[in-house]
Formats: sequence, structure tokens, C-alpha cells
Amino acid sequence: MKKKTEVFRRNYLKKRCFGEFGGRYVPELLIQALDDLEACYLQAKTDSHFQRELKSVLQSYGGRPTPLLFAKNLSEELTELRESRKSSALRKQRKQPLKIYIKNEGILHTGAHKLNNVLGQALLCMRMGKRELVAETGAGQHGLAVASVAAKFKLAAKIFMGEEDYFRQYPNVYAMKNLGAKVIMVSDGTRRLKDAVNAAMKYWIENLKTTHYLLGSALGPFPYPLLVRDFQSVIGVEAKKQLKQAEGRLPDLLCACVGGGSNSLGFFTPFLSDAKVAMLGIEAGGKSMKLGEHASRMKEPKLGIVQGYKSYFIQNADGQVQPTHSISAGLDYPGIAPELAYLHQQGRVKFLSASDKEALEGFRKLSEKEGISPALECAHVIGKLPVIIQRYPEASFICVNISGRGDKDIFITAKHLDKDAWREFLKRELRSLR
Repeated sequence: MKKKTEVFRRNYLKKRCFGEFGGRYVPELLIQALDDLEACYLQAKTDSHFQRELKSVLQSYGGRPTPLLFAKNLSEELTELRESRKSSALRKQRKQPLKIYIKNEGILHTGAHKLNNVLGQALLCMRMGKRELVAETGAGQHGLAVASVAAKFKLAAKIFMGEEDYFRQYPNVYAMKNLGAKVIMVSDGTRRLKDAVNAAMKYWIENLKTTHYLLGSALGPFPYPLLVRDFQSVIGVEAKKQLKQAEGRLPDLLCACVGGGSNSLGFFTPFLSDAKVAMLGIEAGGKSMKLGEHASRMKEPKLGIVQGYKSYFIQNADGQVQPTHSISAGLDYPGIAPELAYLHQQGRVKFLSASDKEALEGFRKLSEKEGISPALECAHVIGKLPVIIQRYPEASFICVNISGRGDKDIFITAKHLDKDAWREFLKRELRSLR
């Protein structure tokens, strides 16, 4: 399995695709910029000085390694739930308690896994002699990381954000502005992440000589799926070592939320050659499976080419990309990382979707049981665990990647979970501004 994986990766470098997914479908104007970025990254990948610098800044500025937590209270509750669902004959068998571990990326500086990739790409930007970063953001965590790193390295930063996300994630908008970044609201199209990507790419095309496009997920034209995945793989590398130390073996199942795919691929990649480790991605099921009310690409995978790469997208019968919905801005995107599409096609990574309601329940559950308030994106995984333990009855050792913390979601979670008090607080704040 390990040899097969390495051969596949070499072929990807040669063909710039994962099977039929990935590639580089861009205007001629971008080819040279992508070639330069590819050459810069492949050199940096084997440059010991670059790797030492990246490791140092991840530790001293980012706060790596992030901790692995045994979620004892959550594990006990899910064990009881699983046992209660068994038949009377099965309940007489020896009870195998569930062990749920959490890789807590929310403790990383800026509150999410996004910093891993941003630090790596910022170093590449300076290596190429560029002094401005342009980025897109949905939940705001990628934008916050870009703004923070730009301030640290004295780089200019322009961050594009869909109007819908701009207001529902305003705490991060405020933080980005406070860090000196220019946040540009995008009112075109659906006014969400897809449209922010379009606007960021347009700006990049107009400013190629001075600007690096710091793409936040493992998608887009080559080499972005490769370098984002590699920079995020520090999550899985650490988790693999920590899990072996904790239990003396690898887990039965890894779970992560899936928007574009950066946190899930960063978590899964170091385990891909471990055939006994199952991998499960949780997408945004939104309000329903009706078009426009969810962001679940893998329910009915449809191949398409959008924003420079080939993958699965939510499309109608005419092949038009459709609006999406999720209570979490970071999962509200119609496409998926080409490598994840390939791994799904090969049967290596499976997918389920969690509804908005399940995500809110996951947020509440992890907060109350373990004292960790997760971002709504990864709360989808926690909310789906009662179903997951039924789908994977043989999995007694599970690790979940909590890719960020929930501070940013206060304007969403409060109005759902503490509606009356939240309304009164906002009224008081409004009166104080008059």
C-alpha cells in the first residue's frame, strides 16, 4: 500500500492530477505564475533551510504541536448509547468501550488549522520576492490567519469575502481589519465563498508581478492542491505519533469535516498507507437535500471543471453550479478537493452529511461534555457521531479532527441556542450606540 501511494504521488507531480481529477484549467495569463509557484514550492520542499524556518515559525508563532485529548465524557456517553441500541443477545457479550480522541487544532494561534498552510505559503511568497497576499475566506479563519501572518511578515493583505459571510462572521472581519488587512465584500452571485474565490482570482490576474494568491483549501489549479495538502499534513503527522503514544496502536477510524478539504486531507494524508485505518469525511447537509439547501457534493457526485480544476461539484441537470447552504460558512462551497474526489472514487475515504441541526447539537454537546466549543464546521462531526458509531460498529478507537474553535460563530450559535438573551443583549448594544 505504501509503495502504491508513493507511485501515485509521483504520477500526480508529472500529470498534475489525481486520476481524472485536478489539473490546471486556467487562462494563459496565469500559466507562468503557476509555473513559478510550482518551481518555488518543489525547491522549498527539499530545502532544509526552508523546512527549518517553517518548523520554527509553526512552533514559536503558531503554537505547534497542538494537543491530542481523550474525550472521556463524550466517550462514555457514546458507549452507553451504542450499548442501548444492541440486541439483548449482543449486550451479553463483553462490552468494548468506545474511545474518542480529539486532535484540537482550535488551540493553534488564530483559532484554526488554516495557519499551517498560510505560514507555508507566506514564506513561499517572500521567497518569490512578492510583497502582497490576496486571499478568499468564508468562515473568516483563513482570512484571519492571512491577516495575522501578513502583519508579522510586513506584507500587504487583501481578503475577499462574500457579503453573506461578511455579516454572519463579522467577529473575524473586525479582527482582520484590526490586523491591518483590507477586507473586500463581494456582492456578486450567491455572495458566498465561491464568489469570493472568483473575485480573489480576478485581482490576482491583474497584479501577478507583486501579488501571491494564498488559496486556503486543497483545490484550485495545480500546484495548490499539492502544496496546501502538504502544509496541512503536519496535523496528521503529529496525530499519528500522539495516537500511538496514547494507545499503542493506530485508530480504527478518522473523522473530519469537509468543505474544500484542507483540514481533512491534512489529517488523513499521513494515514493513507495504513489500510486498517478507515477515513470518514462529514459534509454539510444543511436544511435538506433539495438543491440550494445543502453543500453535500458526494450525495450525487457530478464531475465538472470550475475555478481552474476538475472535481465533483453541486450542479443542476445542465451542468450549472448551484447555490449552496450551510449553517457554517466554511463548508458552504459547491466543490471538493480533487484528491478527496479521487480517494472517494477509489473507496479509500467515505462520506456522510450532517444537517444544520446536527451541527448545532454537536456544538452544544462538545461544549458541555468536554469544555471545548468547536467551530460549527467541525461540530458537524460531533453531531454525527451517534450515526457514525452505528455505521462503524467495529470501530472502538476513533479520532476526530476539531479544526477550529467556535468564537467566530457567536452570531450564529447564540441566536439558535440562547435566542431571547442574545436578542436582549443586541438591543442593549444598539441603544448604547445612539
